[in-house]
Amino acid sequence: MNGLEQDARSEVMTMARPRVKSGVTTALALDICTSVFQPGSFLPRENDLCERYGVSRTVIREALKVLEAKGLVRGRSRVGTVVCERDEWNIIDPQLIEWLGDTILELGLLECILEARQVIEPAAAVLAAEKASLQEIADLEQAWQMMRDSEHDPVAFTEADAQFHACLLKASHNQVFAQLARTIEAALNYMLQQSNNAVVTREEAVRAHGLLVEALRMRDSAAAQRHSMGILELSARDLKLVKAETA
Repeated sequence: MNGLEQDARSEVMTMARPRVKSGVTTALALDICTSVFQPGSFLPRENDLCERYGVSRTVIREALKVLEAKGLVRGRSRVGTVVCERDEWNIIDPQLIEWLGDTILELGLLECILEARQVIEPAAAVLAAEKASLQEIADLEQAWQMMRDSEHDPVAFTEADAQFHACLLKASHNQVFAQLARTIEAALNYMLQQSNNAVVTREEAVRAHGLLVEALRMRDSAAAQRHSMGILELSARDLKLVKAETA
C-alpha cells in the first residue's frame, strides 16, 4: 500500500470512528435507560459487549468513558462496570435527556424542573424589573411576539417560549440565574415541549407572557413577580395534563 492509499485509509477511519463510537454509546445508553441493564447490576464483560454491539474493545471502552462521565456507569477495578442508580445520573445532561425520551416522566424530572422554576423565575422577574436594560426588555418582547405569531405551531412556539425564559433569567443580571438557564436548557425545552403539546390552545400562555413583558417595561417589580407566578401556574396545570395523558 503506497503513502497516498495509507493517508486515504487513515482519513476514512478517522471520519468513520466517531460515528461508530457515537452509535454504540447511544445503543448502550438506551439499554441502560430502558432497564435492559438494571441499576445496581454489572454490565456484561467487555468481550460480551463487543459481540452484542459488533465493535472492538477499544470502542466499548470509549463508550463506557462517555457514560461514566454522565453518571450512568462506574468502573470498578478488577470487578467490572456497574450500572449506577438513577439518582446518580447527570439527569439534566442534554444527551441523557434525549436517550431517556418519554421515560423521563417516570423519574419525576419535570416536577423537579417546575419546582426549581417556581423558586427562581419570580425572583428573576423582580430583579429584571429593576435591572433589565431596554435592549433586554426588547429581546423579551421579541420572544413574546414570536410566541404570539406561532401560537398554532407547537415546535416554533416552544422555541420562542424557551427563548423567553432564557432572556428573563439573563435580564435579572444575576450570574447564577443566567448560568442555570444554560444548565437546564435541554430539560426546560423538553418540559415546555410537553406542556405546549398537551393543550388545545396556547392563548393563555401568550397573554400571561405578554403581561410579564408589560410589567417589566413599567418597572413594576410586584406585577412582574405576580405574572411570573401566573405563568408557572399554567405550567403546573399543563404538566398535570401531560401526566394524565401518559398514565
